[in-house]
Amino acid sequence: MHRDSAELEIQFGAEHYRLSAEFLRVHSPSAEVKGHGPGQAKLQYGKRLVTILKLEPVGNYAIKLSFDDGHNTGIYTWDMLRAFCQHKEDYWREYEEALSLAGLDRDPDTRAVRFVP
Repeated sequence: MHRDSAELEIQFGAEHYRLSAEFLRVHSPSAEVKGHGPGQAKLQYGKRLVTILKLEPVGNYAIKLSFDDGHNTGIYTWDMLRAFCQHKEDYWREYEEALSLAGLDRDPDTRAVRFVP
């Protein structure tokens, strides 16, 4: 993990890849993101500044990531991570198109709600 750039570096054989925390967060394989069935996925937005707090091995087949926005339920298999690395540009383009169509943004909502007594 590269904390300064909020990226996860992965090596498959001689190939080195980097995936941003934002990429991994918005493509989380968790039910919270993917849903429990077809058509139930929830588009993630406002995650540009998210970081990875913790990385845990899950057996020999996956890792579990904990993010600073509280999300920690995705199990990322090595096969999934390899596909992310090999097709990162396609996945990212599709994500940005979905955001645009939904009128959403990568930046977090910084509007504060103030209650005045």
